[in-house]
Parts: sequence; C-alpha cells; structure tokens
Amino acid sequence: MPRWLDGGLRQAGALDRRWALGLHRSTTRPALLRLLVCTSRLGDAPAWLLLAALLPLLDTTHGAGLALQLVGLGSVNLALYLALKLGTRRMRPCQQCAGIRARMRPADRFSFPSGHTLHAVAFAALLAARYPLLALPLALFAVLVALSRVVLGLHYPSDVLAGALIGLGTASTMLLLSPPPG
Repeated sequence: MPRWLDGGLRQAGALDRRWALGLHRSTTRPALLRLLVCTSRLGDAPAWLLLAALLPLLDTTHGAGLALQLVGLGSVNLALYLALKLGTRRMRPCQQCAGIRARMRPADRFSFPSGHTLHAVAFAALLAARYPLLALPLALFAVLVALSRVVLGLHYPSDVLAGALIGLGTASTMLLLSPPPG
C-alpha cells in the first residue's frame, strides 16, 4: 500500500476512534441512555417486521404493497449487511477502544456496517416516499438510531455513515425500480 494511503487510513481510523469516544462519553444521564437503548431496540429487525405486518391494517389502500416493498428491501439489505460484516470483520469500539464499553448487548460480533442504521435509513426513505408528511419524523428517528449505536459503544461513526449510505442507496434503487404504490 502506498505510504500516503496508509497514513491517510491511519489518520481516518484515529479520527473515527476519537469521535466514537467523544460521543460515547457525551451521554451519561441515565434517562437519556434509556431513551437511546429504547431507540436502538426499535431499530431491531422484529420492529421492522411488525411494521410491515401492520401496514396493510394501517393503510388499507396501499399498505400491503408497501409492506411487500419493505420486506424486499429488508432482504436485500440483510444480504449486503451480512456480506460486509463477514467480509470486513471489524471489531466493535467496545471491544478495542479504552474508555468505550457496550451499554447494551450487541446483536453480533462485528461492527461494520451498522445494520440498525442501514435499515432505519432505508425504511425511513421508503416510507417517506409514500407518506411525505412523515418524512421529518422518520428522518429524525433514523438519525437517532444511528447516534444511539455510537453513543452506546457498539459502532464507530464510519459504521453508521456506511450503513446510512447503503440504506439510502438501496431504498433509492428500489424507488427507481418500483415506485411506492398509489
């Protein structure tokens, strides 16, 4: 590897660790930590599956089609997520950074990319395309999920950035190939 590239990667890694540590240390209030744990839990797969199951009941006109899109998007994202997780095998900050501890149990061993962020951004983008009035709350929720993963010591900022970009990319592709029903 060229020296300039190796040095740049080391600097980027050091910056990623500093930001992870800073965000992790920034939140010490128990009530805020509980909120972030709850937000992170809402980003778990069962919550997204429940949403897909409820959509046909909440929107009798378009909900079934949108639920199928969410399941399809989730399947594509899961495949990408697993390939990247197993391909990179990046250790979590709570496993390798002094001063960072996991404030909740991680779903798996590896950190890159953040699957919670990937799914939150992808689903928020897909749902916002169908329900534009919900775009801001959906975006805020996705940002809060991403932030929670770093604050809770489970991901580096670059993990959530990568997850967000992948989620936005897959949702955008799905919307281009198959616009929301209605």
